[in-house]
Formats: sequence, structure tokens, C-alpha cells
Amino acid sequence: MPTNVTAEYKKAEDAFRKAREPRERLECLREMMRTIPKHKGTEHLQADIKSRIKQLTEELSAPKKGGRRSGPSHVVRPEGAAQIALLGPPNAGKSSLHARLTGSRTEIGPYPFTTHLPVPGMLPHEDIHFQLVDLPPVSGEFMEPWLVATLQPADGVLLVIDVNDPECVDQIPAIMQRLEEKKIFLRDRWPGLPGETGTPPGGDDPFRLELPALLIANKCDLDPDPGEVEVLEELLGLRFPALTVSADTGEGLEELGPFLFGALEIVRVYTKSPGKPADMDKPFTVRRGDTVVDVARLVHRDIARHLKFARMWGGNVFDGQQTGPDHPVEDGDVVELHL
Repeated sequence: MPTNVTAEYKKAEDAFRKAREPRERLECLREMMRTIPKHKGTEHLQADIKSRIKQLTEELSAPKKGGRRSGPSHVVRPEGAAQIALLGPPNAGKSSLHARLTGSRTEIGPYPFTTHLPVPGMLPHEDIHFQLVDLPPVSGEFMEPWLVATLQPADGVLLVIDVNDPECVDQIPAIMQRLEEKKIFLRDRWPGLPGETGTPPGGDDPFRLELPALLIANKCDLDPDPGEVEVLEELLGLRFPALTVSADTGEGLEELGPFLFGALEIVRVYTKSPGKPADMDKPFTVRRGDTVVDVARLVHRDIARHLKFARMWGGNVFDGQQTGPDHPVEDGDVVELHL
């Protein structure tokens, strides 16, 4: 954080940290550029802001029909309860895992770097979906330059490795170093898991991206040793939560949905209109600690703007209880919004 910044700049920076949509992030960057104090102490940050504005503008520029375009857009619009990126070294089985979990038709091959572009797919869990984005492999020698922008909307990472490959001992540190060079840090802290550690140094950098990671030890059907992952993490000094799975047989994959639901503190809220039954088929998803007005924003921004009160049904309220916009919601609540 540069010294002597204004409250207006701090507000713009805070909005940028919370923004998930690419267009919203671009608006926040422009506001940061407008409000940042122009002096020598902020020159590097100004240059970084300008660079990111240019990058996002190019990503969001849609080609005219029939016209040329400089390249495909690599920013995947978030959908579902959360967006989770799949990262890993070549030939770790990411694409096979993605296809098994989401039914996607991503290209799969027995050779490295089969995946060239982001491939989104939806993982069902009960009555919600998680968006899984398969990304090109990362190695010590190469990482796609656009990967930084693609990871910005993500809520977490699945770090996929081939647990049988001895080279994974070197591959994991190489991937983390590549990401850290671009200010992307994988952490073991998930909101809904106990045992959080302190904030890493550099947390005040507005462009430092910290993503909770789950280690996915793939191809467990080829390795009967259940303690392999623990030995690997101990050797590398890591504390990531881990799942041992097989994309080939499906072993262990049933644990992923419940893990993401709990670790991200997903809260499902159902809505109803006055005098009508609640729509229990398509819940809105927020996070633990969010409120009635956060749900209203998902329904429509105008509804959130003019929201007066709500009536709620759930475990922590009386049936039909009237609440204000700032009342916290719990998983399974039914909300009736009144303007």
C-alpha cells in the first residue's frame, strides 16, 4: 500500500479486492487509477494498474461479427456456487478428472499440454453446482501468460498431481514458484476449515491473489500406499488439505462436493413470493455471514436497492418472522423479499 493515499483510493482498492466479474474489476481499476496520488512513491503501482487495465480491456473486447480478433478470451465468467480452478503439471490427469466430474468434452491425451484454453464445466452437489475450470498445465519451464487474469475470479484451486510420479516432488514447488512470480499464492487456509495460520507477508499488495488450495492426489488406483500424500507434504513442508482420488475409477471423487460446500461455507437460500410456495429447486448461494440484502442483490440489484424488509422461514427464525435487510441468513432459509 503506498503512503499518503486518500480514503477515495482505499475505497476503490477495497472494491477491486471484492470484485469477481471481469467488467466490475475493470471499473474498479479505472477508479483506482483516477484516485491514486500521483507522486514518485506510487509510480510502480500506477504502472501495474495501467498494465492490468490494458490486459482486462483486451480480454473483454468482443470481436465484431465476421471481423478479426487478436485471440480468445481467457476469463471465464463465474457461475454456480463457486469457481474452482484446476492446476497441475503436465500429464497429472487434470482433464480426465475434469471430464469425470463435470461430463465435459475436454480434449484428453497421453501427451503433455493437451489443454490449451480454459475449459469450464459444472460439478453437481445436491441442489447446487460448482464451476470447475480446467487450465493448461504449469511447469518450471512454462506457464501461459494469460493464466493470471483467468485465476482472478476463482474462489479456490484444485492442485492436481500424479501421486505415482516421482517428479511431483519437484513439480509442486516449481508450480508454486511460477505462480508466486505473478503474485499468486496458494494457501492451506479455507474459510470453513479449522486451524488457520497467520496472514502471509505482503498482504497489503492490492494485486496479491491468495487462493485456498486442495491437493488432489490422482491415479491412486495405481498406488496402494495410502500414506504417500502425507509423506509428500511432509517432505515439501506443505499443509494443504488433500484428497486421494482416481479419475479412472472414480474412487474418492464423491468427497469433493461436500468438501467444497463446507470449506467455502456455502449457504443456500430459497426465495418465495407472498402467498405462494417457496421455489425449492433453485437456491441462491451466498457465504456464511452474508445477509438478506446479499441475497436480494443476486435476485436483482434494483430489489436490493429498494428492499424494505423480509419475511423468513428457517432454523434460527420463527416462521414468517419479519427481519431487516442486514439479518444474516443460514443454510436452508426461505426468504420473502418486500420492497
